Amino acid sequence: DESSGYESESAGGERAGAAAGGSRGRQRRARTAFTSEQVSRLEKTFQRQKYLGATERRKLAAALQLSEIQIKTWFQNRRMKLKRQI
Repeated sequence: DESSGYESESAGGERAGAAAGGSRGRQRRARTAFTSEQVSRLEKTFQRQKYLGATERRKLAAALQLSEIQIKTWFQNRRMKLKRQI
């Protein structure tokens, strides 16, 4: 009896609520509330360059008091927003 690995196919409804929104036992990170100054600086940087290298990302993260992952994710999301607009 093989399964595809999808939780919806697992035994019964024991995790039916988790199948819709959660991942196995891990909590989602809280959504980052960027300040207007941070967004302004991120947007200015994005206008100059759509992709950041590791060094630029590290410097920007330090300047804005954000993590490098937050910077990376913001740029990924901003590129997708631009793509949708075009």
